[in-house]
Amino acid sequence: MALTRNDIRDWIFDLDNTLYPAASDLFPQISARMGQFIANHLGLDGAAATSVQKALFRTHGTTLRGLMVEHGVDPHEFMDFVHDIDLSGVARADTLAAALAGLPGRKLVFTNGSRRHAARVLNHLGLDTHVEAVFDIADAGFVPKPDPAGYRILVERFAIAPERAAMVEDMARNLAPAAALGMATVLVGSANDWATEGAEADWIQHRTDDLAGWLAALPAGAEHGGATGSGG
Repeated sequence: MALTRNDIRDWIFDLDNTLYPAASDLFPQISARMGQFIANHLGLDGAAATSVQKALFRTHGTTLRGLMVEHGVDPHEFMDFVHDIDLSGVARADTLAAALAGLPGRKLVFTNGSRRHAARVLNHLGLDTHVEAVFDIADAGFVPKPDPAGYRILVERFAIAPERAAMVEDMARNLAPAAALGMATVLVGSANDWATEGAEADWIQHRTDDLAGWLAALPAGAEHGGATGSGG
């Protein structure tokens, strides 16, 4: 399906491994901090903690959700710990910033992480001035993507018309609810096995390994009435 920049009024972006390269060291740091939190909280050694972490992720969609459901963990304590990471190894995303600046409509971030983490990363990347709002895991009632509930809350809160929205993600399965609502879907390439599950499904409409280049190359298309401002 062809897509033009004027088809879209609301651009909804995942954060981690989407607005910065999956090859960076940010998410491995977060994952390691998750394992350390589990080891500390449950009194496990490193290998056992990693096993629990993977099992919780597979069963509940995120490690946090699993810890909340199975172990009564305070989500704010968890997120403050796991997002205490070093951002210095990731460069500013100036090319992506320019591409976002050229898109009409709002730019929103929808993340399974925290608002504080998103704000810190967006500021570091130089993307903060191009994002109108962040919708985080707390906004979704701590129910993570791909549960459809969070998507419905997002759509209602920001008065999003799904047929005029696009969702950009590195995890294929997180695009299924967006497609079901009628959004255009864009999968950003990842080497992570857990991110590519469902990548060949028909709900994936567009694919790219270079988000900035893909956005910049979108044709303008016809003007639509009722579009919002630039969101920059």
